[in-house]
Formats: sequence, structure tokens, C-alpha cells
Amino acid sequence: MRIAVIGAGLMGRAVVYDLARADGVQSVGVFDVNADLAREVAEQYGDGKATAARLDAGDIEGAVEVLRDYAAAVSCVTYKHNVDLTRAAVRAGCHLVDLGGNNDVVHSQLEMDGEAEQAGVIVIPDCGLAPGMVSVMVADGIARLDRTESIRIRVGGLPQSPRPPLNYQIVFSAEGLINEYWEPCVILEDGKKKTVNPMTGLELLEFDGIGKLEAFFTSGGTSTLPDTYEGKVRSLDYKTIRYPGHCQLFRPMLEIGLGSRRKVEVDGQTAEPRAVFKAVLERTLSSGDLDMVLVRVVVEGERDDAAATIVYEIVDRQDMKTGLTAMMRTTAFPAAIIAWMAAAGQITARGVKPQELVVKPSLFFPQLKKRSIKLVIRE
Repeated sequence: MRIAVIGAGLMGRAVVYDLARADGVQSVGVFDVNADLAREVAEQYGDGKATAARLDAGDIEGAVEVLRDYAAAVSCVTYKHNVDLTRAAVRAGCHLVDLGGNNDVVHSQLEMDGEAEQAGVIVIPDCGLAPGMVSVMVADGIARLDRTESIRIRVGGLPQSPRPPLNYQIVFSAEGLINEYWEPCVILEDGKKKTVNPMTGLELLEFDGIGKLEAFFTSGGTSTLPDTYEGKVRSLDYKTIRYPGHCQLFRPMLEIGLGSRRKVEVDGQTAEPRAVFKAVLERTLSSGDLDMVLVRVVVEGERDDAAATIVYEIVDRQDMKTGLTAMMRTTAFPAAIIAWMAAAGQITARGVKPQELVVKPSLFFPQLKKRSIKLVIRE
């Protein structure tokens, strides 16, 4: 099978690495607006199976021509391109998954469900970490219970050795981080969708061998789950894990407007606070230290007329042999797996669908294990 990767950034190169080593993949196409970067990634991560070419993700016609030659594709570009790439994939008859990260974009993609079904393709948005594989865990937990009462999703990408004052480093993108901390968060409460403010709902938690941590509401992590399970699950929420004290330090910076796109005048020039804040974060928090990713999904309900709790947990650390960070592994590998499953015929649904409805955990979880992402399930 042939699979395309659109975008040669950090996540794109990890997807290329994975797909080039996946069973049955004959070739991987690497596409980026920067042709030199695409070639570099193909050579470094493609295991001799990758080719590279230039593609502007905003060029629908160009994307259609490229995708016609592939069974499936992974979008690793910013989410603003995913609607156009969905249109292109449908026209090209190519399955598509993306890393998502924006609920409005996902809803626009879902509106193309009928067109994708008629074209015989499956498009699955939000296939990274969170949003991403946590949705497959949620679906698995719900399937194991007779009735589901509550779902708590806790995820964090952290430096293994935190540095003050924020005890954090950029592990995906500063823009994405600001979005998570700035945009409203959708949860389920009493079975109904509700919006809560980001960086609220602070709680403490602990992971064995790591110690005490904190978690708070951030946007995007629930993806389509509130829509899928509204009226079926009493409560569902998502919180981001950080070292203790992070929220107390970071939240005031946003409260005074540093995440705003409304321009201000400084010394006769206009500047966007968010752009300045992003640049400062990238300069000061991109330390390159070893990272780790923590995942805990707790599903509570009833089974056989008794209370039951299922806990899904991952602790993943940077791969010293390959150099791939834990965030690259746990974000890019799930997307690569789902694209591979679609190309291999292991996903039979067609249309634009949430992954909790179409990705079989029994097929997905063993693929995580093959990649040494250790998922522990406790019942």
C-alpha cells in the first residue's frame, strides 16, 4: 500500500518514520510547502521507502492530483487546512486522517460525511493523542460496561526534569498550547453538553514513580466525544496534566490578554499580543530536554448490576534510540496506525466519522504495543 504524509514538521516526520516501517507499506510520500524539508525528512526517516515533493496544503487541485496516487493520507499540517484536504481526499478517492485540534474545523469536516461515503472513502479527524487515541480508550471502556456514569480524561506532555518557573517546555507548538489554554472547553455534565472556561477546575493527582501533579480544563481534548455520548453518559471531561503550580503562574498571563489577537499599539507600531507571547514562549520554553507523556482515562459505571471502574494508563518517555520525543510518538503514531488500518481495510466504515465510532480498540491497541507504547488497562 502507498500512504502520503502532508506536512514535514515534528509530527510529520514521526508519521513518516512509523509508516515506512509498517507491515505492507510499499512507499510513503512526503509532501510539504518546503520541498527541501520534505526531501530531508524522506531521507532521514523514510527507511528507503519514502519519496518527497512540494505541495501547498492550501492548493486543493494540487492535493487532489497528489492523493489520487495513494490509498490513504495523514494530514500533519495546521488544522486550518483540514477542510480543504478533506475535500481533496474525497475527490481523489483517498482515505484521510488528521491531527485535528479545532472543534469548528472538525464540525465542518463532518458535514461532508455524505460526500465521503458516496466516494467510498473514510475521513477521520482528530487522530493524535488528545484529541486522538484517548477517544478509542473511551469507546473501549463504554463497551466493557452495561451503563457508563462518568469519564475522566487526563493527559499531559511534560519535561522529565522540570525547569522553573513554569516547569514546562514546548512539546508540540506554542500556538497549540495557547489555543488549549484560551479557547472554551466542552464537557458533559448531567448528560448534557456544557462549556467551561480553560485553566479552571484545578485538581491534584499522582502517577507512580513521578509524584504529585495537577490537572485543569483545557480545550479540544474531548473532540467529538460530547456529541457522540450526550444523553448516554452523565459526565465526561478532559484536563491537561502539569507539574504543580503551573496553572497558578500561567493563567494570569492570559487573563491580562496575552492570548488575545486584538492588536495593541506599541511605540507607534501595532502588534498582536498572542504573536508576541507565542514568540516569547518559543524562545524561552524550547529547551529540548527529554520529555514524557502521561495518559489516564477513567471510565466508571455498572456491569452485572455492580459498580465498575476501568482505568487506562500510559507513561511514555522519549525514545533515546530514534530521538523521537514521547509527544511525537504518542501523537503521530496513533494517526499513522489509523491511516494504515484504513489503507489495509481494517476500517470498513465510509464517510467522515469520529474515531470512537469506527476504530476497533481490539485492532488498535495491539498496534500501540508493537510500537512500545505501553497501555495498561486495570479493571
